[in-house]
Amino acid sequence: MARTSLFLSLFSKIPLLLIDQTGCHAHRHSLLLHRSSSFFAKPLKKIHVDPICMNITTHLCTSSLSAESPIHKSSAKTTNTLSNRAKKKARRESPDGVLRYKLDMCSKHGDVVEALRLYDEARSNGVQLNQHHYNVLLYLCSSSDLGLKRGFEIYRQMGIDNIAPNEATFTSSARLAAAMEDPEMAFDLVKQMKTFGIPPKLRSYGPPLFGFCKKGKAGKAYEVDAHMVESGVSAEEPELSALLKLSADVKHTDKVYEMMHRLRATVRQVSELTAEIIEDWFKSEDAAEVGEKDWDVGKVREGVLKGGGGWHGQGWLGVGKWRVVRTEMDETGVCRSCGEKLVCIDIDPRETENFASSLTSLACEKEVKADFVQFQEWLQKHGPFDAVIDGANMGLANKQSFRFSELNYVVNQLRQMSPSKRLPLIILHRSRVHGGPARNPNNKKLLESWRKASALYATPLGSNDDWYWLYAAVSCKCFLVTNDEMRDHLFQLLGTSFFPRWKEKHQVRLMISKHGPTLHMPPPYSIVIQESEQGSWHVPTVTGDDLETPRQWVCATRAKDLSSTLSKLDIHHHERDSEVVTS
Repeated sequence: MARTSLFLSLFSKIPLLLIDQTGCHAHRHSLLLHRSSSFFAKPLKKIHVDPICMNITTHLCTSSLSAESPIHKSSAKTTNTLSNRAKKKARRESPDGVLRYKLDMCSKHGDVVEALRLYDEARSNGVQLNQHHYNVLLYLCSSSDLGLKRGFEIYRQMGIDNIAPNEATFTSSARLAAAMEDPEMAFDLVKQMKTFGIPPKLRSYGPPLFGFCKKGKAGKAYEVDAHMVESGVSAEEPELSALLKLSADVKHTDKVYEMMHRLRATVRQVSELTAEIIEDWFKSEDAAEVGEKDWDVGKVREGVLKGGGGWHGQGWLGVGKWRVVRTEMDETGVCRSCGEKLVCIDIDPRETENFASSLTSLACEKEVKADFVQFQEWLQKHGPFDAVIDGANMGLANKQSFRFSELNYVVNQLRQMSPSKRLPLIILHRSRVHGGPARNPNNKKLLESWRKASALYATPLGSNDDWYWLYAAVSCKCFLVTNDEMRDHLFQLLGTSFFPRWKEKHQVRLMISKHGPTLHMPPPYSIVIQESEQGSWHVPTVTGDDLETPRQWVCATRAKDLSSTLSKLDIHHHERDSEVVTS
């Protein structure tokens, strides 16, 4: 009863003020705190039940209980299967089952008008709505101006019907509040989630956070951000970008600095929209005025060492206007605009070991454990290797048909690059080793030579070879040759903290052009936001891939330091040209 009362008080007190938008805004918080006890569930009409379905169900249940008959005893499993099918069919064809299907179709097509018509019809016919029905309705209402007013009415009715809310309920209701330009209410709804033991998700925080940012309420936006951190929810680029812009707009220079570093740690390469926000900040008068004129060089270097390189975290350095340009890096990581050389940020060996352990745990969950353990034992016996090849991906590099010739090209190139001249490890699915082009006599000889050199591992039937080649590369601490972007569900399980950094330093790609195939090695610098010891900033964007198109970077350097950086650039180019002439 206590939990029921809590549901009723929550659902009844919030939506009343937004059902009638003619009410005074000043009374919102007093109305929010008002608890009403005048809501009672509307009595439902009796639902018509098809007698045929009832007869079928009764017959099946009666049959299953007739344990005396040897026929029934021998067919109990079949009877249970039929019973389950009949039950599922009855659920689908019941009034609430039909309503669920129709509402799902409305959600698929974004048809809020039809969804509201179905809702009204269901209530007038006495159909009992469940949590899923209400959540679909709230989602549709929160996504359309047509449904805003009705959305809160439906939300309130959900409480009257004593339907327990879940995360989707609160998130859609928070979106309703934000659409009515009331981020305060949206935030209250998110905070209420903890009352019901429901952990908020990132999407739950979007309505209040973006609402406060839009209104320029920095203090409240930072409060939402702090609540996210407290709840263990990590902000991503849209949230950090909004906080960055807000901080710049309200001249909170320390917060701008904080958001730049959170983007560095979380996002690495920024979208075009975020890049423009960063450029606008560096071009502003506030950016020109903030910064240490005489900073502690030793403390800055200590910060660089402590952070692993590429940033120091000691605040804005230097004074004066910034020179902000879009530029590219040369093949060694030197900025073509200011001459600053970017660094390669090291990965802690302990992180790699921990990642290998977590990778093993995930693989054993998703694969047949005995198969994967057998592979680990094989790798322990025959490894380590200098490189691992995703054989299927390389054989299909032409995107037409599997070719052992292209795979063999990669194998030979890597063998020549290896200090020990050892063959790399080739991972291929068993079907690739025994069927199709593998039956060709020349390919058979090639496969046999790899097998004899203990350089080929055929993954078992039914397995996902991605787990095998990824684990091999991580555990051997070596290059991984694949054009796989590694963005699907499997790789999302690995998280966004360590894996992107590891991939950047270890993935080798194969490019095929009219001049033939070419291996592209990992860059000798980290493609991540970098802050130099002199205070300049370099921000990589998602524009360009460094393969066919050079990546675009935002370079921000104090204008007064430009002459020295340009002289550095001239010296670097002169040294490089001298190397070309003498070689």
